[in-house]
Amino acid sequence: MILVRSEFQLNNIWHEVIVSGTIAAAWMASLVAGPCSDYYGRRGVILGASIVFTTGAVVMGAAPGKITLLVGRVIVGVGIGLASMCVPVYLSEASPASLRGRITVINNVFINGGQTTAAILCGAFSNVNHGWRYMFGLAAVPSLIQLAGFSFLPESPRWLVSQGRLDEAHSVLVKIRPNSEDIQGELDSMCTDIHTHTHKGGVLAVLRSVSVRRALVIGSLLQLFQQISGINTVMYYSASIITMTGITQNNASLAIWISALTSTINFLGTFIGLFLVDRIGRRPLTIASLSGTALALLGLALTFQLSYVNSPKVTFDGGVAENNSCLFESCGVCTSKRECGFCFEGDTEGNYTASCVLSNHSLYDEYSVYGDCSNTTLAAGGIVVYAYDWCPYQYAWITIIALGLYLLFFSSGMAPMPWTINSEIYPNWARATCTSITTSINWSANLLVSLTFLTLTEVLLKHGTFYLYMCVAVCGCVCFTLLLPETRGVPLEQMGDLFSLPVLQRIKKRY
Repeated sequence: MILVRSEFQLNNIWHEVIVSGTIAAAWMASLVAGPCSDYYGRRGVILGASIVFTTGAVVMGAAPGKITLLVGRVIVGVGIGLASMCVPVYLSEASPASLRGRITVINNVFINGGQTTAAILCGAFSNVNHGWRYMFGLAAVPSLIQLAGFSFLPESPRWLVSQGRLDEAHSVLVKIRPNSEDIQGELDSMCTDIHTHTHKGGVLAVLRSVSVRRALVIGSLLQLFQQISGINTVMYYSASIITMTGITQNNASLAIWISALTSTINFLGTFIGLFLVDRIGRRPLTIASLSGTALALLGLALTFQLSYVNSPKVTFDGGVAENNSCLFESCGVCTSKRECGFCFEGDTEGNYTASCVLSNHSLYDEYSVYGDCSNTTLAAGGIVVYAYDWCPYQYAWITIIALGLYLLFFSSGMAPMPWTINSEIYPNWARATCTSITTSINWSANLLVSLTFLTLTEVLLKHGTFYLYMCVAVCGCVCFTLLLPETRGVPLEQMGDLFSLPVLQRIKKRY
């Protein structure tokens, strides 16, 4: 987005819209993914999502302008919404209970691995002419691989049982289970569950069932807190956050490479979750992860606040009348306003001359020396630096450390657990409907956070925004300590019994 913003001269609104267009489309697609997967099967929806995603990647890579790019982002969002709901359900339904946690977390490992690969490719193309087109267009490659791969994979055995296709379900289980497994016993258990619960999947049926309703509340809170604790502001705007520290100054390529480093940390953290999910369980992993996330957010907030408090002071008014709306006392206040930028020369030890000037950022490359600084007396002497959305700060590297800790804590638990737990806590007849609802909550909360992040940094300032996310993470810790049961080792067909228990018994229950 750093490169796209420069080429298409995007202001903050267009920046947020292009980032959020994918999320809005994913949210809407996730609402229909449940009914589609019940009708067409899990495999059919995943194949369809692969085709849609490939189409969107081609449109993005070839986009001649910002409107076409937005269209491509929306098409990709539809593919993401379908796949993000269906893939965890498919994996959960096809996995044995003893391996279900690790198999569903592996999905998250590969998602983060894909983000790391994408970030490295972005770094590789950051100095290439129109390199952003390769960044977007190459997204068609993994979706084509998924399309080819799923063409050879079987349908979910539980979906086949729900359709009365018992012979096919038995054949699938023979293919995906070791010879030592009691395949007929597992198939009989699925059949018993289907015949015992004759409900038709749907929102009204879900709300009428006490145990499913309780599970849905837990699943919805998991997806909600995953997003409103700020993870995707860090993932979508990581390069922007890094430039906010001032550590990269005028080097956009360096910002992209540091962003790739944060994605790598996020990827490595998922292996912690993979190792622990079936050893210590879902509940302690979720609570510990969110607690660490809250501490890291506190660190981010404190470093941005220190940067704000210790930012260079404005020494004169810029010398032109039209700059009067940007008469602020320090760089921290000046750069918190969209219409203002900070011009200075000197060093960060207090030897400088500086002013806050009016600027139309949509007309300039934020990471170069341009424009309104030439209207000040600073232009007459030495090198002039124009800072938009960042201030010179000698301890900016602490922010990068806090950012890395945030990703490490989050990726080990709160990244995979909402998807893992949601894929397993609902009965077969309600699984697609409930997962569709909770996935849509995830994407709608994702949309809210991504649409408001840049605005929040202006209204609450950068440190205030991260303090807000920290408070949300603390609230999530309290909620899951009081409500979240352990689901490790619980057969899918017995989840209804677990959520039929009162909340205290539910939390203490171990299988």
